Amino acid sequence: MSIVLVGAPGSGKSTVGALLAERLGCEFVDVDAEIEDRTGRTIAEIFADDGEPAFRALEEETTAELLGRGGVLSLGGGAVLSATTRAALSGHRVVWLRVSASTAVSRVGLNEARPLLLGNVRGRLIKLLAERAPLYAEVATEQVATDVLSPDAVVDSLLGTERVDA
Repeated sequence: MSIVLVGAPGSGKSTVGALLAERLGCEFVDVDAEIEDRTGRTIAEIFADDGEPAFRALEEETTAELLGRGGVLSLGGGAVLSATTRAALSGHRVVWLRVSASTAVSRVGLNEARPLLLGNVRGRLIKLLAERAPLYAEVATEQVATDVLSPDAVVDSLLGTERVDA
């Protein structure tokens, strides 16, 4: 079984996923990074050259394959747009890392690697959050608000542990 992290850009999926996998002693895979490795192109290049539908098809196929391997998996923010992917998540622990638009904007900044956020980053994030929140809620088996938590604190929450830092 996989532990799958979903959420908007800037929610901490990649950072938390790597820490969680390390603490669990298992593999971590970021689906977007895996797609870039397999294609030899950035997500932005795939969007520009082939279009969003081609990227979403790659994302769906890659996600389905990786779900079968187990470990910790970080999905791209839009992966939940696919009904096939949402169905494939059934039976897995799916954690929605919730983030407010203002926190996401401060974390993402003007990142050119995120093609759907080019231009008015804040406005686009607000729109993406509104559109995708019901889908994240649909697939999530649990939720963690990440706005005020450090990545380590999010992992502690997911593992049911608390650290006392000296």
